[in-house]
Amino acid sequence: MQTWSEIVVDVQQNWWLYASMPFVAAIIGYGTKIVAINMMFRPLEFFGIKPYLGWQGIVPRKAAVMAGIACDTMTTKLISPEDIFNKLDPDRIAKEIEKPLLEAIEDITREVAIHYSPGLWEVAPQSVKNKIIRRIQDDAPNIVNNIMSDIKTNIGSVFDLKDMVVTSLLRDKQLLNRIFLEAGSGEFRFIRNSGALFGFVIGIVQAVTWALTHSPWVMPIFGLFTGWFTDWLALKMVFNPKQPTKYLGGLIQWQGLFLKRRHEVSAEYGRLIAKEVVTPRNIIDSILRGPLSDRLFGMVQKHVQLVVDEQSGMAKPFVVFAVGSGRYQEMKLLVAQEIIKRLPETLKNIEQYAEDAMDLERTLASKMTELTLEEFEELLHPAFEQDEWILIAVGATLGFLVGELQVILMEHFAR
Repeated sequence: MQTWSEIVVDVQQNWWLYASMPFVAAIIGYGTKIVAINMMFRPLEFFGIKPYLGWQGIVPRKAAVMAGIACDTMTTKLISPEDIFNKLDPDRIAKEIEKPLLEAIEDITREVAIHYSPGLWEVAPQSVKNKIIRRIQDDAPNIVNNIMSDIKTNIGSVFDLKDMVVTSLLRDKQLLNRIFLEAGSGEFRFIRNSGALFGFVIGIVQAVTWALTHSPWVMPIFGLFTGWFTDWLALKMVFNPKQPTKYLGGLIQWQGLFLKRRHEVSAEYGRLIAKEVVTPRNIIDSILRGPLSDRLFGMVQKHVQLVVDEQSGMAKPFVVFAVGSGRYQEMKLLVAQEIIKRLPETLKNIEQYAEDAMDLERTLASKMTELTLEEFEELLHPAFEQDEWILIAVGATLGFLVGELQVILMEHFAR
């Protein structure tokens, strides 16, 4: 230990070195936070030599777990398939897709007739052909209306919301990152900035300790402590305490930042999910190509075959006689298959109506305000909890290394 006068002389001679310590510590605190945040989300794919050396962002690496957690909260507490489809009007949908549907039916009728009875269709008068096509077209809105009503009644058998959400998030890891980053933008900004503030305060203590001891261990130990403590404290302050709590005799009141920003986060989360995940396009794609799509085909086939039989009317025995009973059944199946094949393109016309009618952005934001604090926390906390110790350890290691470099530089300039 130096005498007081020696300490004063040392500080006067190397004042700029002492003045730099809080700023260097602030840089350590800020820099380690940037590194920690980036390590949570980048790179999207593993970079390095598997399995020994390398890194993949925690969220992309555990995409299945993250997507599952986000999906569980979303599908069990925020929205259900019934919430989505009950707002859709079958008559309005039939009207929205009327034009492309009529065109598709005209093509399908012609193709099926030529395929199964080319000679008969070719020699038929144009007026007869037009009449057949028109009769089927006249019933097209009823087909759509009946199918939509059937879907709404049996939505659980044709639409798997959880599968759609998880599939969308696993397919696009960048989107999964965006959900956490944009919904938690305020929290990540706080973590970065708090690292600089806490680091500066620790740097003042570091300067005093160096003046008293001049120990070469002061810098790396304080650097390690700055990296570790600022990471740990910032992460805690994001989610704790859950309720507003006063500290220092009431001078300071604090509530976990994520919980305090509840309404702002709800609006942003609702916007992201409605615009990127639970979209009309994704819903339609999931119904048409998802794990339950075969049941939808069964519904369409049932309604289409009923219409074909009805439109055949008195001519049905002659049609059966002309093409055969087996071929007639094949013909009805082919009509249904062709309609299913053209549905993705046809249903694009209802996307804007469906988005307006479902109003998922507002629905999600409203439902999120009804969550308990614990349930709301689960929207973002999993991204921090997964391998949190690694982020803190990296921050501590970087702080130690910078502190060691700081010792070398200070001893050099002091000499």
